[in-house]
Amino acid sequence: MEAIKSRAEAHLHDVMSNRSEVRYIDPNNHEGDEDLLNQIGYKQELRRHYSTFETFGIAFSIMSLLPSIASILPILLESGLLGAWLSWFIASIFIFLVGMGLSFLGSSIPTSGGLYYYTNYYSPESIRVPLSFLIGCANSIGLIAGVCGINYGFAVEVLSAVAIQKDGNFEITNAKLYGLFAACVVSNIVIASLATKQAAKLQAVSIYLNLFLIVLFIIAVPVGYSKHHTFNSRELIFSDLTNFRTWPIGWSVCLSLQGAAWVIGAFDSVIHCSEECKNPQRAMAWGILGSIGACGVLGVAIVTVCVACIMDGDIQRVLESSTGSAMAQIIYDALGKQWAVAFMALIALGQYFMSTSIIIATSRQVWSFARDDGLPVVYQWVKYVDPRIKVPVRATIFAGIIALLMGLLVLIGPAGANTLFSLGICSNSLAFLVPILLIMLPYGRKKFIPGPFWFGNGVSYVLMSLAVFWLTLLMMLTMFPDNREVNKETMNYTVVINVGSWILSLAYFFVHGYKKYSGPKSNLDDTEFIDGSSVALVEEILSEKKV
Repeated sequence: MEAIKSRAEAHLHDVMSNRSEVRYIDPNNHEGDEDLLNQIGYKQELRRHYSTFETFGIAFSIMSLLPSIASILPILLESGLLGAWLSWFIASIFIFLVGMGLSFLGSSIPTSGGLYYYTNYYSPESIRVPLSFLIGCANSIGLIAGVCGINYGFAVEVLSAVAIQKDGNFEITNAKLYGLFAACVVSNIVIASLATKQAAKLQAVSIYLNLFLIVLFIIAVPVGYSKHHTFNSRELIFSDLTNFRTWPIGWSVCLSLQGAAWVIGAFDSVIHCSEECKNPQRAMAWGILGSIGACGVLGVAIVTVCVACIMDGDIQRVLESSTGSAMAQIIYDALGKQWAVAFMALIALGQYFMSTSIIIATSRQVWSFARDDGLPVVYQWVKYVDPRIKVPVRATIFAGIIALLMGLLVLIGPAGANTLFSLGICSNSLAFLVPILLIMLPYGRKKFIPGPFWFGNGVSYVLMSLAVFWLTLLMMLTMFPDNREVNKETMNYTVVINVGSWILSLAYFFVHGYKKYSGPKSNLDDTEFIDGSSVALVEEILSEKKV
């Protein structure tokens, strides 16, 4: 027994302390991907179908640039033409730095658990379990809020197209918005429950559709607008800081940073789908940084077209458009009624692809958290995966049900709808910040072994420091209401729901959750473990080391 225990302990040391030997995997040898996952502590339950291009497509299709900007354009424009352009440009740079930090982590340990797994692994022993539980809950809430925000945007775009078609003789009500939102979520659940191979192909279709929409918008809108109107001058665009908030203009521009943060905020979806990626240590970095870079650059072009094509620089007219969408009004002014209807229909289609992609990523996070017994109460039911199709159908259904409940905020009105966007930004920012910060601190730095994507200690830690600064600022911004005068219609419910959910998560953990959740746990069978030793024996060794 002692000899077996000694051999298991030696193996455990290799896995947890000297994993650099298996970091560089032959991209054509997909058994190597499974081998690495085994060493991380999990068996291969999902089917690996995503190529590097499809991995990029996961994040890029969730960001779905033009439809997303259509959803948050008012947030950008509330600080003026220059405020809109400047906030997008600045936010894109900082978001790319956050993507760097997550790429370093994902390249080192590619697992669907991602952020809460890293938090558990790099935290000091005394806080690792409750902190990883909090991050698992926050990341799940953030992604589900993302599902809500995207589907709400879809509902707005569809109803805006109807309003344009009926020449404004159509009332867009909160009930209609929620009904269309709910129908979209339900259909997302059905599509996301298909086999992974079909879902992977969906990413490629989504990429081409999004690129087509972007090119069409950048060419057609300026050409159409120039036939009837004069573009806003460069001097006007780069001097206009008209403030539609009651905060000082500097802070108003900062609040507009949230627009880009929401649009380019789904890059962690690549991590959650890492157990379905081929050669994930390299594909994840390409997926994360490629999608952020592409959206940042192309987003500058789209925002530039928008601010140049607002008639006479009259932002208020666009914000108060009877179409219900600032983007719809800009397209209508440039191309007329029929083109505006067709364009908004295409944008809504792109948004729909986006909603399907994000529920796939969200279901993987929910499933992996349930696999580690972290999801409160229903984890046993949610973590089951049918071995015939290898898709977490129950996790997809669970995420969809929570999205339907959370989406009831739409019925409150604009303040409730805006909360859906802020919720996604804030909870995900916390989930991004903690693991990046941990590998910068002494305890985590000692345990961190870089993967193939790493720029050396000096450069990498400077980049991560800037990312931590940005995420801290962003979380503060999401808690602020749009205006100083706060009432039930202008209240930012993010501070209540987000902080409340974090407090409730920790309260649940210390009252009951600690009995079930002890951090990420291996689900390998004895015979599947890499050297034949049992998981129970490894866990015994770990417990002895803790003592």
